[in-house]
Amino acid sequence: MSNLEDILKKIGEFGRYQVFLFLLLCLPSISNGCYMVALVLLAYTPKHRCKIPGYDNDTWTVQGDYHSSLINTTIPASDDSFFKYDRCHIYTQTGTGNTSSVSMEKCSSWVYDHDTFDETIVTQGDLVCSDEMKPAHAQMVYYCGVLVGDLFFGMLSDSIGRRRTILICTIILLISSVSTAFAPEFYSFTVLEFLVGASNHGLFILVCVMGIELTGPSKRMWAGVLMHFFFPIGLLYLTGAGFILRNWNTIQLVVAVPCAVHICLYWVIPESPRWLISQGRYKDAETILRKVAARNRKPYPEKIDLSHVEKVKPGRVWQLFTSKTLAWRTCIIFLNWFSVSQIFFGTTIHMSNLGGNFYLKFLLLAVVELPAIAVTIGLLSKFGRKTAQAFFMILSGGSNLLTIFTVLLGGEDFEAFTIALCCIGKLGSTGAFAVIYIFSSELFPTVVRTGGMGASSCVARIGGMSAPYIAKLGTLVGSHYGQALPLVIFGCVSVTAGIFTLFLPETVNKRLPDTIDEGARFGTSREDLNVCVSAVDYSDDSEETKFPPPEDKTLL
Repeated sequence: MSNLEDILKKIGEFGRYQVFLFLLLCLPSISNGCYMVALVLLAYTPKHRCKIPGYDNDTWTVQGDYHSSLINTTIPASDDSFFKYDRCHIYTQTGTGNTSSVSMEKCSSWVYDHDTFDETIVTQGDLVCSDEMKPAHAQMVYYCGVLVGDLFFGMLSDSIGRRRTILICTIILLISSVSTAFAPEFYSFTVLEFLVGASNHGLFILVCVMGIELTGPSKRMWAGVLMHFFFPIGLLYLTGAGFILRNWNTIQLVVAVPCAVHICLYWVIPESPRWLISQGRYKDAETILRKVAARNRKPYPEKIDLSHVEKVKPGRVWQLFTSKTLAWRTCIIFLNWFSVSQIFFGTTIHMSNLGGNFYLKFLLLAVVELPAIAVTIGLLSKFGRKTAQAFFMILSGGSNLLTIFTVLLGGEDFEAFTIALCCIGKLGSTGAFAVIYIFSSELFPTVVRTGGMGASSCVARIGGMSAPYIAKLGTLVGSHYGQALPLVIFGCVSVTAGIFTLFLPETVNKRLPDTIDEGARFGTSREDLNVCVSAVDYSDDSEETKFPPPEDKTLL
């Protein structure tokens, strides 16, 4: 047996034991769904206006003629038709009689609409007007934590193992997320959100890696896609928590406390045999593989020496740019990662700026992800990676662009159509997220696959960091133009990425490249396109599956 894939084919690629382990590994995916968009609820900015000085019972709801009259003479009307009153200024009268004068000044306290939430981090700290960008900063810091967590915990797991790193991530996540619920002010809240982002997504990446490494080659596509099925379950849980509790502290706690269950993974999930082999711990790897065979009721091949398992010398990420072909493809992959992350999270964040019931919109954007996963599996099986990725990116971007008509021309009467288009866009971005994980991992040569995926994840986080600022343009610009502008930006980037995807080669049912040279030649000749073996089976080294000579004139 030349590699671990051959052994997994014998003892079960996705048997009952691997299914049991996979379902356990999917639990952090539910938490990931909560945390990745939790700030949409925790940092929600409700309708607000200046508090009227000297009026102790001032509330958002205007009651009585005296109250209404007082507002009209104290708070200027907004110059934006989208808002009734100026949200940041009040009129101040000085002097009496003929010597009196009225001036406009910035206010220092506000009253808020409590129809959606009783309290958020925004209302608690008055993060409006001159501080209205702070919620976007907090979201950016969170995604920055995601980026750092992916890199740091990925490298740590390569050094000390997957199981130990999962335990470390879980402990940090539990402590930081519970502490966030008791953050007294914005800056401590933001620092804790950085730790939550790093540990949460670091944990998610680790369980994804574990799920794939414990699965046989022909079933990895299913494992990679189904892991994303649990993400919207977290969104549904978060929606219910927000609707029932309506206080950011309590919502944060009910999301954080269940993460204690993840600690049990350390004692239930075995270490990755692939990592053990890479560390020379062959007896430990064999013990786990024998356990997998026994639980799957499969015979374990006795004539195996794991020390002779074929190993591929790892390369460096920069080698992806040593070939014009590989560099071009890598840039397209990076653009897809950037765009899909930006539009996936950006649409959800900007959703609060659109009309209609907040919880209904959030629920619809969560529910639509479930059929998106099912559609993804169907398209991948029938049309392949390239077509599915391009379709989802163009569908997502095109839906966002069409909101120009429903927002600017239809206004409030077309709110339902705007939300429907956003849901279609979310369906497309969900499908694209699932596909790009598989597509890019198959396009990157084996020697730089891990590094390429890590770099792609970094680019995706940059897209996520930009999303809250683009969404905030809706508030800064105001009016219906502000509602449409972020969706137009998300849509243009997504459609562009989808079009460029069509220039990539298909990977389904192809022998994938192992070396940089093979990666540069992959998909560049008819001879290569006729090679039909498993898309993740690297064991066939016969002459029929060797790559053809390079063709320097072919870019892709």
